[in-house]
Amino acid sequence: MATSYRTHTCGELRPSHVGGVARLAGWVHRKRDHGQLLFIDLRDNDGVTQCVLDAGSPHFARAAELRLESVVAVSGRVVARAPGAVNPRLPTGEVELATDGLEVLSAADPLPIQVNSDVEYPEETRLRYRFLDLRRETVHRNILLRSRVIASIRRRMIAAGFMEFQTPILTSSSPEGARDYLVPSRLHPGKFYALPQAPQQFKQLLMVAGFDRYFQIAPCFRDEDGRADRSPGEFYQLDLEMSFVTQDDVFAALEPVLQGLFEEFRPESAVTPAPFPRIPYEAALLSYGTDKPDLRNPLVIVDVTDVFRGSGFAVFADAIAGGRAVVRAIRALHAARQPRSFFDRLNQWAREQGAPGLGWIALAEGAARGPLARFLEPERLATLRAATGAGDGDAVFFACDARPAVDRLAGRARLRIGEDLGLVEKDAFRFCWITDFPMYERNEETGRIEFSHNPFSMPQGGLEALETEDPLTIKAYQYDIVCNGVELSSGAIRNHRPDIMYKAFAIAGYSAEEVEARFGGMLNAFRFGAPPHGGSAPGIDRIVMLLAGEGNIREVITFPMNQQAQDLMMQAPSPVPPERLRELHIALDLREPPAPGRDRARPPGG
Repeated sequence: MATSYRTHTCGELRPSHVGGVARLAGWVHRKRDHGQLLFIDLRDNDGVTQCVLDAGSPHFARAAELRLESVVAVSGRVVARAPGAVNPRLPTGEVELATDGLEVLSAADPLPIQVNSDVEYPEETRLRYRFLDLRRETVHRNILLRSRVIASIRRRMIAAGFMEFQTPILTSSSPEGARDYLVPSRLHPGKFYALPQAPQQFKQLLMVAGFDRYFQIAPCFRDEDGRADRSPGEFYQLDLEMSFVTQDDVFAALEPVLQGLFEEFRPESAVTPAPFPRIPYEAALLSYGTDKPDLRNPLVIVDVTDVFRGSGFAVFADAIAGGRAVVRAIRALHAARQPRSFFDRLNQWAREQGAPGLGWIALAEGAARGPLARFLEPERLATLRAATGAGDGDAVFFACDARPAVDRLAGRARLRIGEDLGLVEKDAFRFCWITDFPMYERNEETGRIEFSHNPFSMPQGGLEALETEDPLTIKAYQYDIVCNGVELSSGAIRNHRPDIMYKAFAIAGYSAEEVEARFGGMLNAFRFGAPPHGGSAPGIDRIVMLLAGEGNIREVITFPMNQQAQDLMMQAPSPVPPERLRELHIALDLREPPAPGRDRARPPGG
């Protein structure tokens, strides 16, 4: 769009503009002084254009003094580059601007980080000067991608009949799995608002209010530790909810949005077509060792406990006989031909993971070799082949331990073996739903029964199951959507009946009075007619991270915090003046706090 500063952007000029006059504005990206000619690569949001000044120009000396990242406006005639000077890497690489006018709009100081290179800088430096870091090509491209992804999601959701609503940011605390950020109330001394971990209750109330299909690009706030795939402090999710639906209806609504989104922004990659595979939680732990399986890896874990029960391999047999251990096997296709060093490296890797090692055999000519081979007589070996599908030329790896330790080791070994053998599918996004999560779990530290997922989910079997079954055996209508081993979303069909909700919370140790105090608004609404409803909430940051091919979520967030939840650029968190604390009726106690409880990684919302 033309303005008084520019007639074209720095990514716009083409051979069709040759002979015309243009005015550009942007940052000095690079300079090259060839004596009689000075070349300036001028950059803006849209691209880079080469500008040329000759030594006779009245602007030559001023331009030569400019520091990189100074902001200038230039004008001149668009000319074609000589054939040998064409830059095929630039969309504007066939033309340049013969500059006859230059205005310095903002001179730059010496730079703490270089914008025009891919040199790595410490994260602290990058975050302190994030406004410069965002000018760098890769990060800038990621943030533009994020904007386009969100716009596409909005279009797709509206086309599917969803309506966008905004929900409150100041709300009440909720037991959703992570710590709340609390905001003191000036008008109500001693009381606090909480920033929402997710718009959970509000989106359910919108269903009770009769809006039927809701979505929002929702900010969520959780006081939890950072990881490569989780930003501390705040994040955004595609929050959605639907009335009069079953689990299948939610899947059918969300799958086309995600499939279409990934096909739009990664057209060169294979994307799982809808309907996505559905894997029950327990089956996922058995087959992949995790509830976040990467289905680009073809390897599958198999239970082979019976193969080693009563066998001559005492390490496994004794552990099995003690009733505390199971044996998992991973068939590695065509791995028998690998050198012994390949197996030794994997064994050493397993020890580095805290395991005694990783057992293995290699199959050839109907027999087996390897450390465990002599303990597998023909009958056991035949059973193993049948259980794993392994044949001559394959290798089989073994892990033995109690659950969940054996699941973790086997799951990690599956990923490592698949990567080492080059079996992981390239340029692909493989989705699946993980379903049938347990409604409850036992806290390993306290022994108490807790919600394992979203506390507002409907238990499978309803009230009867809560009243008659062991809580640890009850499944919930809860589900996650996973892509390439990354959990994008959790979701559920909601518990919309007060009687079932009271009982569900009672099993988790909440009294009826406490439930009323904490969720009275939603419970009261349910008493006046609530439709069956459910939803999900895929994480925007994680979606963009996958689409951008980044391994760290901070690379796709405009102004992320560091892993200690600090904003180094804006110096947050920061002290508050004493008079402001008095106004909020707050006195500081800066003694060492007690040791925190578990910081649970599972996103509670959705």
